[in-house]
This record gives sequence, structure tokens and C-alpha cells, in this order.
Amino acid sequence: MDLNSASTIVLQVLTQATSQDTAVLKPAEEQLKQWETQPGFYSVLLNIFTNHSLDVNVRWLAVLYFKNGIDRYWRRVAPHALSEEEKTTLRAGLITNFNEPVNQIATQISVLIAKVARVDCPRQWPELIPTLLESVKVQDDLRQHRALLTFYHVTKTLASKRLAADRKLFYDLASGIYSFACSLWNHHNDTFLQQVCTGDEAAAINSLERTLLSLKVLRKLTVHGFLEPHKSVEVMGFLHAVFERLKQFLECSRSIRAENVCRDRLEKTIILFTKVLLDFLDQHPFSFTPLIQRSLEFAVSYVFTEAGEGIVFERFIVQCMNLIKMIVKNYAYKPSKNIEDSSPETLEAHKIKTAFFTYPTLMEKLTMWEEDPEGFTVEETGGDSWKYSLRPCTEVLFIDIFHEYNQTLTPVLLEMVCSLQGSTNVEDTSAVLIKDAVYNAVGLAAYELFDSVDFDQWFKNQLLAELQVSHNSYKPIRRRVIWLIGQWISVKFKSDLRPVLYEAIRNLLQDQDLVSCIHMLSVLFFLNYSSPVDDFEFRTDQFLPYLESMFTLLFQLLQEVTQCDTKMHVLHVLSCVIERVNMQIQPYVGCLVQYLPLLWKQSEEHNMLRCAILTTLIHLVQGLGADSKNLYPFLLPVIQLSTDVSQPPHVYLLEDGLELWLVTLENSPCLTPELLRIFQNMSALLELSSENLKNCFKIINAYIFLSSSEFLQMYAADLCRSFCELLKDITTEGQVQVLKVVENVLKVNPILGPQMFQPLLPSIFRGIIDGERYPVVMSTYLGIMGRVLLQNARFFSLLLSQMACELGQELDQILGNMIEMWVDRMDNITQPERRKLSALALLSLLPSLNSVIQDKFCGIINISVEGLHDVMTEDPETGTYKDCMLMCHFEEPKVTEDEEPPTEQDKRKKMLALKDPVHTVSLQQFVYEKLKAELLGEQGFQALMETVDTEIVAQLQEFLQGF
Repeated sequence: MDLNSASTIVLQVLTQATSQDTAVLKPAEEQLKQWETQPGFYSVLLNIFTNHSLDVNVRWLAVLYFKNGIDRYWRRVAPHALSEEEKTTLRAGLITNFNEPVNQIATQISVLIAKVARVDCPRQWPELIPTLLESVKVQDDLRQHRALLTFYHVTKTLASKRLAADRKLFYDLASGIYSFACSLWNHHNDTFLQQVCTGDEAAAINSLERTLLSLKVLRKLTVHGFLEPHKSVEVMGFLHAVFERLKQFLECSRSIRAENVCRDRLEKTIILFTKVLLDFLDQHPFSFTPLIQRSLEFAVSYVFTEAGEGIVFERFIVQCMNLIKMIVKNYAYKPSKNIEDSSPETLEAHKIKTAFFTYPTLMEKLTMWEEDPEGFTVEETGGDSWKYSLRPCTEVLFIDIFHEYNQTLTPVLLEMVCSLQGSTNVEDTSAVLIKDAVYNAVGLAAYELFDSVDFDQWFKNQLLAELQVSHNSYKPIRRRVIWLIGQWISVKFKSDLRPVLYEAIRNLLQDQDLVSCIHMLSVLFFLNYSSPVDDFEFRTDQFLPYLESMFTLLFQLLQEVTQCDTKMHVLHVLSCVIERVNMQIQPYVGCLVQYLPLLWKQSEEHNMLRCAILTTLIHLVQGLGADSKNLYPFLLPVIQLSTDVSQPPHVYLLEDGLELWLVTLENSPCLTPELLRIFQNMSALLELSSENLKNCFKIINAYIFLSSSEFLQMYAADLCRSFCELLKDITTEGQVQVLKVVENVLKVNPILGPQMFQPLLPSIFRGIIDGERYPVVMSTYLGIMGRVLLQNARFFSLLLSQMACELGQELDQILGNMIEMWVDRMDNITQPERRKLSALALLSLLPSLNSVIQDKFCGIINISVEGLHDVMTEDPETGTYKDCMLMCHFEEPKVTEDEEPPTEQDKRKKMLALKDPVHTVSLQQFVYEKLKAELLGEQGFQALMETVDTEIVAQLQEFLQGF
């Protein structure tokens, strides 16, 4: 590509590519794509984006195309790789001058230079680093900044390379330029501080930007540029200097107003200082050892003493806490149980850490928690927002320190608790806040205090009484106590005390103390969601006396609160209660059923609240069972909206909406026209092929069990088309889900089912004779074909003829191949029902004069005997055998308190089983009848039996005793 003639053309096309008109944009993009591999194209792009007189958008696009080209064509081995001659020219052009006036374009140029450096530096581009080092020294502000920006991106990119040879090159680079990088950083630091003192704000901002960039360079060099950084005097000197600079910059922040632009950048720089320390500690814990003492002193001083007053800010406090936490929890600093197995480095670090966290120091921290409670007890409904957002970080640090030094801190904390026994003067705000802080600490350290606190006694003798103090000023303690109980319930709390707790919770609800109620809800949430197999098992009988009043109070709270989050919280607890007590909720839900439509309407703009309503409806339908039909006027439109992918809310509501749809069908006593109409949403859902596909198949099956005739008459054709499309591109698990639907159709409608899903059956037949390699798929294939063969022999004959025609083979040959593969793959079938079905299906071919079937007689008998072993149980008294799968009548199952009652769908499946040959035909009787038929004659029958193994014959005779 000739540069002179091509520049104008490329410039024109780039201009078109910035157009908003797709008719202009698309051809331009296509043309640029074709030029990507043309020699000289990237030289033209370089000329365009370095020409500052051109349109910014065109130059921006040229930079992006250049950058993308580096990824695709710069490496020598890449297809259509750039020539070495052109790359040499481009490298030289990229660093000719650093004077890009547009910040965004300057950043992109820096990034693309770094991309080239990743491949070529230092071997093919030895002049890059020297050029950058010279350029950052120039007096021109713009050139100096752009060079420093590029220096940072190049350093960052080279530091990210992980191959051993690349690491060695970066070590060499770091040692060669580290001294210069430090002096550059110090120069910009000093300049900035001096300009702040003189009040030159504009100049200070520029210097601070250079300080930030040079510090970013040093961060990469320090953390990634040295194998043993503690051996470098310069590295350790820089890290110690970080603490001094931090103090200077923090003091400097006093004189800069919070709303000042410079203040924001100053805080970013201060945070970067802390990141240098945190990264170095993470990557080089033993090299950090000389810095442990200073780091702890620095962080504790600014976070926990007056030194930080007026100058620290939230993110800095969090970083300081993280620094303390990383030192406390660092595994490199923890000696082995056998001290002799620990390295000297570990022992030295542990010694320094232990020397700092002495008993007086720990006492001071814990006492500070007690004496300055406001920093730890900011109310959820008010207080300084920065303190409240710091609270989680502070609590995590407290837990880590308590875990590490629990033997020292436990007696101190218990002493604090003892000193707070009895009632607290409600007029003494400080005393109330101190108790709140100590109770908070006891809650956070619950697992550590398991063996040291008799929580049950404390609950009965102290905490319960505090919950009953109704004075308004005692609200913080009531809230804290209920939260504290929530923390300890998962650690140590006797089941027998739950009724007392329910009573206290009910009183709190009656007092309408909102924050207490929110904490209480968390407690109740845990009580109701405890695993039924653990020590905290929820006992319905304990809760039932409080069910009506608690449910009524929760419902009142739901109506009165206005915040979406609170409504969601209340709804979740209501759902838990409904789920746990199940059918016993029915007398109390009338008010909730009437209110939910209103709440649904009010929450039109709050999709997460609507998700909570859907969850509540799911449990409500399960609790109401067949009576949930009364909810349909509200329920079905909700399902319709939630599962309609053409409606925007489906993004939030779909998962819960499908779950609601499913439980509605499972509990429906009959199919209504409205319920049938909702299925119109399913076609689009199946096209999504998302993680919700499994629930979609469950819904389809639920319709089949609910009313197969009406449902299939309306939707079978659409379903069959959808399934044919799905099976072209779906996982093995997805295939099985599709096939199970077909199997269920054949189960409920063995005569019409095969006709309705006829397009799917040839591929299933082919899958069997080809020996499908996935056992679970093969098992389902055989289950489907077994039902067709056993329950609709006429259709099976038609299918056999169709397959013979399609495959160009003899009908008997195809039948023989199918039987042979069936016998061979019988072990793929693991479900006893399907194994019996296979035996019944193959036995249905007997007796026969067909030579193919006679040839496979031995295999059919083998499968029959296997089936008998699966299903026959011996009566120990009579010594006779009985088919254990037979069902003669429907029995309402006896449900224990811990079990969920059967759904309407469970009952439908039971009734369906009473018509299923698997459960109505005795395999023993069926085998006997087929073998005793006289079609073959005695001689012919004996000839066939002689093909069967004598051991199999003996087992068969044992099963058939008495016939």
C-alpha cells in the first residue's frame, strides 16, 4: 500500500466508518477489514492518528484499528504477519514525539506501545526504555506527562509476563531503572508538596498526576521486579519512604477542601501508597518482615488514635485495617505446631508480630471498642454514612484479631460482660452505647466463645429481661440483643427455649419497633430455615401456638413498612413460615391473599420486590394445595407476565415465575382454560435454551399428567416441532429431558401419543440400532420404544416398515438388529421400572414363527430372567415369589409431621400407575403365558429352550414354580 496515494483513501473510509448512518458505516467497516492484512496499512494509520489537525473521532478510530492489528498481526508466527521492515518503521514512529493533546487518544497510544513492547522489548526494541527515560526528564509538561503515561503502561505490561525468561528480563530492567524511577518519584512528590504550600492549585494538580504515574511505575517494579527484594537497599529504602510520604500527604490533605478536584486525586494517591504495601506483603511476605512493626504502628496510630483525627478518610481506614488483617492472618508468619519445623524467617516474623500484639495493646483495642462505642454502633437508620459503611470492615478485623489472640482476649471480653449485668440506666446514653458495643463483640465472637459462655443461662437470666424493657431510649439494646440471639442460635441455643423466644419476638412485633423487628426477622428466618437434620431443627409443634398471632403481626408489618427492602424481608419470613407449617397455614392466609394483588400492582417499578412476591406465592400455593385454585384470577396473570419473554420484566421474574407456574400445576385439581392458555408462552421459552430449560420440561410434564388429552390436542404439534429443533443442538442432559416428556406422553396416552410425536420416533429407533453411546440416552430410547412395542403393536409395525424403507433394508433384518442391540445394552437401563418394561416389551414378541425372533429367543429369555430377579420378592413363609411392582388400588399415603403432604400431581401419578402395565401386569405370569402358548408346538418350543443356558433355565423354573 503506497503511503501517499493510500492516505487519502484510508482517511475517507475512516471518516465514513464514524458515520451514524449504517448504509455508510457498514461498507466502510468491510473495506477496513479487507485492508487489515495489506502491507503499509498500519503505517497509514500511524500517519493519521498522529496528525493532530484531523477530526478526533477519525484519529480515535485509527488508533483502535492499529491497536487491534497488533493483537492479530504483530507476532512473526501470525497469519498475514507484518513485515519486519514495516514494524521497524512503526516502532520508530510511535516514539518520535509524545505530544498527543487528547487524553483518551494519548492513553490508547500508550497502551498500543505497551502491546508492541510485550512482544518486542527489549530484543527488537532496545531503544524504547532509554527513549522513555529521556522523555520523562523534559521540561515540556505535555511531553513529560505523555512519556510518563507510556512508561507506566509499558512497565505494567512487561511486569505481567510470567515465563521464566521474561521474568529474568524484567528483573534486569527493574534493577537498571529502579534508581531513576525513585528519583523521578521523589522529584514529583517534592514539587507537588511545594506547590500546595504556595497555593498554586493548577500546578499542584499537574504534579500530583505525575506523582501518581511515577508511583504506579514503582509499584510494578517493586512488587514484580525483584526475586529477593529485601536484599535491595533501594527497594527497602523506597518502602520505608512510603510511610514518610504517606504522613506528608495526609497532613497535606488538611489544607485542601473536600470538594476540591485536587483532594480527590490526593486521596487516590494516598490509597495507591497503601496498595504498594499490601501488594508487597502479598507477594513477598518474608521480604516484608522488616516492615511489619512499622506497618502495624502506622495503621493503628491513624485508625485507633487521635493522630488520624481530621485527616483520615474511609477508604484509607479500610486499607489500614486490611494491612493489619493481612499481617495477623498471614500464613507465612504462623509457626508450625512443632516449632523446629518452622523456618527462621517465619519465626522472626512471628516474633515481631507477637511483640506488637501484647496484652496491654490488645486490652487497649478492646477497651477502645467499649469506650468509643459510637464508631461501632451507628444506627441503621441514621448516623454518619462513612462510619456505617466502615462497620463491616471493622468487625471483620475484630473477628480476625480475636481468633488469633482468643486466649488473651476472651477473659477480657467476659469481664466486660460481667460488669454489664443487670439493667442499664436508660437515661445514660453512654452506658447504653457501651453495652451495645460489648454485646456486638460477643455476637461477632460467638464461635470463639462457644466453650466460655453459657448462652442459655445468659439468655434466661439477662437477655430476656432486656428484651422486655419498653423504654424508647432502650431501643438500641433491644435491637442488639435480638441480633445477638440470632448470632448465637447457630452456635448454642437449646430447642426448649424457643417458645420463650417466640413470646419475646411476638412482643417486639406488637411494639412495632421497626429495627428490632428487622433483626427479629433474621432470627426467625434462621429458626425456620434450619436444616431438619442438624441440632437446630425447627419443631412445628413449638411454633403452632404462636402461628396465628405471629402471622397476623407480620402481615400488619408488611402493610405498614414503606421501604422495598423491608417489605422483601418481611415477605421472605412469611414465606418461610408458610413453607414450614405447610397446610396448617390455611386458616390464616386470607388477609395475605387479599393484599398481595394490591402489593403486586404497587410494585410495578420494583422487580426485586415482585420476585419476593413470587416466592411468597410459591409457598402459598404449596400450603393451600388444591384450594390454590381460588387464587387463579390473580395467580395466572402473574405467571403469564413473569414467563412472557416479550415483556421486559421477565429478565427479573422468569426464574421465580417458572417455579410458581410449576407448583401451580402440581397443586391444580383440574385444567382450566386460562391455565391451558398460559402454555402459549412455552414455545419462546424453549427457544431460549437457558438454564431454566429444566423447569420448562417439568412444566410440560405437569400439563401431561394434569390433562393429556386437552393439552396434547392443542399443543402437541408445536411441542413436537420445538423438540425437533432442540435435539439438533442440546446437551445430553437436555436430550434426556426431551425424551422423558415423550416417554410420559406414551405412558398417559399409549394409543394417540406415538402418532402425535411420530416425527421424533425414527431418530430414536435409529439411535437404538446404531448403539447410542450415552447410557442414559440409550436407556430412555429403550423406555420409549418399549412402550410403543408393548402398548401399541400396530404403530410399532408401521414404524418398522417406515425404517426399513428409509434405510433400504429388510424388515426382519432391522427388527433383528434392534432386538440384538436391546439385549446387548440392557445394562444401560438402571431404573427397575424400565427394566421390567423392556422384559414385557420383548416378551410381547413371543411366541412367534418369525425366524428372526426365534433367533433372538435366548436373548429375550435372558432379559426376562434378569427382569424377574429385579422385581420378584420371596415370601419367607411360603417360599413363593411375588412381583413387588404390582399395584392393585390407590392408597392415601400416611404423612408424618416432617413430611410434605402429597400434591395433586403426586395423586395423579399414583392413579396413572394403576393403568401402567409395569404396575398392573405380573412379569411372572406374563413369562409363563408366553412360554406356554402352543403356537410353536412342543418340539419347536423345546428346540428354542435348548438355546438357553442351563443355569438361566434353572433360575426361570424356580421363578415359575406353582404355575
